[in-house]
Amino acid sequence: MRGQSGPLRLALVVLAALIAGAAVMVRGQNVGPAVTPVVADSSAVVHSPSAGRYATGADPVRVAVRFKRSPRAGLLFDLRSGRVLWSRGAGRRAPVASLAKMMTAIVVVDLAQPDELVPITREALAQDGSKVGLLPPRRSLRLEILLHGLLLPSGNDAAVALAQHVTGSVPEFVRQMNAAGRRMGLTCTSFSSPHGLQDAGNLSCARDLAVIARELLARPRLARIVGLQRVALPSLLPRTIKRGKRRRTVWRPGLLHMSNHNPLLRRGYPGTTGIKTGYTDAAGRCLVGTVRRRGATLGVVLLASPDPGAQATLLLDRGFAGLRRPGRIPGLRPRAPLQ
Repeated sequence: MRGQSGPLRLALVVLAALIAGAAVMVRGQNVGPAVTPVVADSSAVVHSPSAGRYATGADPVRVAVRFKRSPRAGLLFDLRSGRVLWSRGAGRRAPVASLAKMMTAIVVVDLAQPDELVPITREALAQDGSKVGLLPPRRSLRLEILLHGLLLPSGNDAAVALAQHVTGSVPEFVRQMNAAGRRMGLTCTSFSSPHGLQDAGNLSCARDLAVIARELLARPRLARIVGLQRVALPSLLPRTIKRGKRRRTVWRPGLLHMSNHNPLLRRGYPGTTGIKTGYTDAAGRCLVGTVRRRGATLGVVLLASPDPGAQATLLLDRGFAGLRRPGRIPGLRPRAPLQ
């Protein structure tokens, strides 16, 4: 500003200050702190470090459903956007029966390879409850065969064999399951066995199960299995042979047929991609299911449901309808309550 008069110099200084102030205001408008959306139902928030949290979005699609006999707890959620469309007691801890096998499968695929040979132990064969069956004693099967047996017919025998193979013992495997849950940010989940048959200590809630479902589907090996309605895999199968007056069992190559218990797959519900069912007297009938349509993927969790297939179908129908017509709240006045 050398050679310029005093008034002109003063005017230039004021103009520079105004320009600098305007720039600060613009930056403040564009790079301010993020605004956290208000969550209408705090019980329906799912925490997970891998993909943020499930919560109602800025413009949520809400589903209202009236059941004649409601499930103990449940959640309808959008896996991609994180929005919760419907919830009931989503943070309530409850027994979850064989839904625990979702975490068992996650730990197995994170620590073991498909072609590993898994010994069929006496403990596995003696395990109570639902079984794959037809597992050859004192022989070994490919890990991936037992993983199918774990997730489709919900084999407790497969769960024990896998746990013993992957970590050396069932108690150590259960410790790995609970450690994985802590890494996922689960807040109401604990496991006491790899199969979930015993209800004591085997607890979770709908919002945590939604996170576990998302983690399972993020593993291609598991996502492929839980989407199968039925499968036939090469395995050793028993044959009875007679030599003279004596009969004995020999194990020869054959096809082991397995079917999925998922009622959405059994009903042929369009777009179903998985995942798992569970049942004990204390847990009731439980379901975690996911469905993909028109680029959207919705998940449903139902605990102690009187009819998981019918209730999940109604919730999913309403959820997809709401995504197509986001300005409406589907199901506010259902014609008749679901039995």
